[in-house]
Amino acid sequence: MRNTYRLMLFACMTLAACSTTTRVTDFYRNPDAPKKSYQSIFIAALVHNVNAKNAIETNLANAAQARGYKAIKSADIFPPNFTRDKIPNKETILDKVRELGCDAIFTVALVDKTSETRYVPGSGPYRPYPAYGWYGSFWGYYSYWGPMMYDPGYYTTDKTYFMEGNMYDAQTETLLFSMQSSTMNPNSVDDFSKSYTAALVGQLEREGLLKK
Repeated sequence: MRNTYRLMLFACMTLAACSTTTRVTDFYRNPDAPKKSYQSIFIAALVHNVNAKNAIETNLANAAQARGYKAIKSADIFPPNFTRDKIPNKETILDKVRELGCDAIFTVALVDKTSETRYVPGSGPYRPYPAYGWYGSFWGYYSYWGPMMYDPGYYTTDKTYFMEGNMYDAQTETLLFSMQSSTMNPNSVDDFSKSYTAALVGQLEREGLLKK
């Protein structure tokens, strides 16, 4: 069904290779958003890492184009190496976006990152007697658990990235929708960006906000 927003984005592209999982934690849809169709999206990943910025914007743009939207990446318009003192001002950005004919702006930003270290035990589940027969004799027990001393556990650190994606009307700057998500232990920048795009596509499909 065609939603009145007729928004954007993002298609089921080549995501089969993505093994990282992104989970949508919250989604807000502005009930007072303009009732109009959107056809051209300016995509801006507000992240410091240039490689991550390019990967995210590229995957989002590819998905948008696959659904028939025009997509323009901010990395192609504004230099990725500007500093806090050199960042374009509001008028410069909005004037350029409107000059390019974009009627919507999608931003995605890393809003938080957490790390948690946990212990992963070595192999060998614990089950008390009589769950396993090797408990019934010394050698049965020893021969089972003895090798485990050579298979120690280890510590690993889980990293979780919390992202927020917002869609705005390019003329009025009104928020159209906002999505919060979390991604744990991405395998790579590209894997992360594909996982995020897949989660966004799926959520927008459930909300009825994608062009058919």
